[in-house]
Formats: sequence, structure tokens, C-alpha cells
Amino acid sequence: MTTELDDYLASFAEPTGYLNFGSYGPPSRAVVETIGRLTADASAGVPSAGLHAEDENALAAVSRLTGFDRSAVVLTSSTSLGLLQIAFGLPRGAVLVSGAEFPSNLYAWWRAQDAGLTTVRTLPAVPGNELAPVTPERVAAALTPDIVAVAVSAVDFRTGVRADLAGIRSAIGDRLLVVDGIQGFGVVDADWTLADALVVGGQKWLRAGWGTGFVALSPRGLARLRPLLGGWTGVERPTHYDGVPHDPLPGAQRFSTTNGSPFASGALATALAQLESVGVATVQRRVEDTVTAFIDRLLAAGMPVLSPVSPRERAGLVVVGTPHGDAPALHERLAAAGVTATVHGEDRIRFSVHATTTPTALDAVLTVLAEPS
Repeated sequence: MTTELDDYLASFAEPTGYLNFGSYGPPSRAVVETIGRLTADASAGVPSAGLHAEDENALAAVSRLTGFDRSAVVLTSSTSLGLLQIAFGLPRGAVLVSGAEFPSNLYAWWRAQDAGLTTVRTLPAVPGNELAPVTPERVAAALTPDIVAVAVSAVDFRTGVRADLAGIRSAIGDRLLVVDGIQGFGVVDADWTLADALVVGGQKWLRAGWGTGFVALSPRGLARLRPLLGGWTGVERPTHYDGVPHDPLPGAQRFSTTNGSPFASGALATALAQLESVGVATVQRRVEDTVTAFIDRLLAAGMPVLSPVSPRERAGLVVVGTPHGDAPALHERLAAAGVTATVHGEDRIRFSVHATTTPTALDAVLTVLAEPS
């Protein structure tokens, strides 16, 4: 007798050695089938209103999984676009962000600053540790009266460190907390409503494919953020073609730019439905158990683990240090052995463990690491 978890795991078909979900998570067969069905419907001339019913399916699932009200979520095509919309909509003042963030969580603020809409305050670096995690203490020490928002990743893309969102929320008080959730949402069972703006792309851990994602806003975020990058689908009476601007829609839908792809909406809705079928907590437990086994084996083999060892401080990323300059060559040997990972610089390799990762994948990594260089 199969269980929901069995069905969930059986729906994926990535190679055994695939350990690169932090870059891209191969979609499930169910997601591929949904895209195919919708594409066939579009080819057959199914009315667009029928195709776009997938938008509501995706939005309802986002609401259930995030804890945000349905009216407070809107679909987007990527984390980058979602962050740009938040950056351009900030109230006047400054945003505090670490210079070690992923570029999408930097360029959004830099571009808004270039447009004269905000000022970027870079979180002071920790001497001797340019990749130090963003902690409540560091944030609190850097706050100034002109800072209106703090931006942080839920999980750091290079170090795998989970941010203390509750601690940062407490430290910043009434300021806006903007969370790039792409490296954690779907594999971390967290209180996402601590964020005032949660931005997530679906192509990594959600395994929904490119062009999928969402933005979720708190009441504080909805009250303060302006839809400066909102388009014609984000206003009242959008098809009343009178040549004058209309009032923004209530809720997060005011940030809608245009009619999105129903294929992307369907892919996201299907991926989220699969996640709901087993529960985020179940996925997190499987990831935690596999990561723990992986770290134990790496340490036993004498390999330095640069990402957190404690389950409370990590998600699915495991970063392994190599002698300086050896990482690219090691990355090539791993690829030759059928292991897909990410090389970061000259001295580290990042592996990404999902619920579908098997002990065989870990065996393949350890075998390569045990080979003489």
C-alpha cells in the first residue's frame, strides 16, 4: 500500500546524483503533465479565462502554505521581479541589507536607489569574516532612524545559514522586514508571517520550474508599500479602456503587472499541491535526516563542513571546504561521477539535499572525495 509520501517521491525523476536544488529543482512528472495539459488546452482554443483559473489555484495554495491571507498574495515570475517591486515601492528612507546577499537581493535595492527612491545602507561587515551570518545583534547595531526596511535571505545561498527571522523581527521593531525565501520555503517549516514581504521563486526547492513565484505581504507591508511597478492588471476596472489611470486594487493584487502565464500558474499550483499532500514538516524531516547523515560522513572522512551542523541553523544546503584552488577540479570530478553540485569560488562546493536525495547520492560524493586529487 503506497502512502502520500511514496507518491510524492515517485513523481520525481532527477538523476540519483542530483544535489543542486539550491540552483534549480527539477520539476515532478505531475508538474510536467500539468504544463502539457494546459499547453494542449491553449492550442485547442480553450478560453483564456479557463486557463487562468490556475492563477486562483496557485494563490490559494500560497495562502495556505505561507499563513498570509489570500488577499495578501500575488503571483510573480521570479524572486528578482518580486524584490524589484518591493524595492521600488518602499516608503521614503533607507533599506539595510548585507553585501553578502545573493545579487537579486542587492540589485533591487541598488536600482531603486539609482531611481532616487531609497538609500541603501550596507550592513557593516564582520572583520575577517565577509560571509558572517546576518544576526539580530548585527542588525540592531546597524539600525539608524532613517532605515525603514531590512532585507535578508531566509537561508544564505553560500553558507546555508538559516536567518533568525523572529530575532530580526524583534530587533527592527515597526520597520518592514523583507525576506527572500527562495532557499528555504518548501523545505523549512517556519513562521513566514514574521515577514512584511515574503518573496519566493518556485524554480528551486518548490520544484515548479522557471517563471513561477509569489509575493506575500503583511498588513503593514500592504499599508506602506506603493505599487509603483504595478501594471494594468493591478487596477480597478482594467478593461475599461478610457485612457486615464485607475485606482489600484485592494490587497496584494495591486502589484500585478500583467496577465501571467497560465502554464506557470498551473505548474506552481501543482507543485504546491504535491507539497501540501505530504506537508512541509515531513519534507523538512527527510531533508534534516539526510543532511545529518551527509555531514556525519563528511566529518568522518576529514572533510571540513563550512555550513551549519545544527539542524536548527540549516536547511538543505551543505557546503564543503576544499584546499584553496581545488574546488573547480573537484567539481569536474564530481560531474564525471554523475554528481551535480555548485562550485563557489576556489575553495568550496555547495551540495543541496532534498527529500528525494538517497544514500546512493551521498555514496557517490564520498567516493569522489576519497579519491586522491
